[in-house]
Amino acid sequence: MENKFNSVILSYNQTASCSKQYYIYIVTNYSNTAIYTGVTSNLIKRIYEHKNKLVQGFTSKYNCNKLVYFEIFSDIQEAIKREKYIKGKKRKFKIDLIHSLNPDWIDLYDMIIQ
Repeated sequence: MENKFNSVILSYNQTASCSKQYYIYIVTNYSNTAIYTGVTSNLIKRIYEHKNKLVQGFTSKYNCNKLVYFEIFSDIQEAIKREKYIKGKKRKFKIDLIHSLNPDWIDLYDMIIQ
């Protein structure tokens, strides 16, 4: 499990300083009952906004502020396409996707801000 995290965080750190990157991400609340999928060009800023409820909506209403999954893209259209694909899937698909990278559903935010 730790190797998956290390490779994801290493990939994030390597691409964050390169050309423009886009991210799809999944956040949940601390009881893992609500799941939200989004897309952004600045993952750290966006998760900070979720954590501090700076944007009204689903995530602030259901306290979705724990980053449990993300993917990196170099093309915004591909990121949006992937976000729509994930949003269109049932909850089980999203849970399986999270489990594939993060079976313990730990908050990845602290890892990406280092």
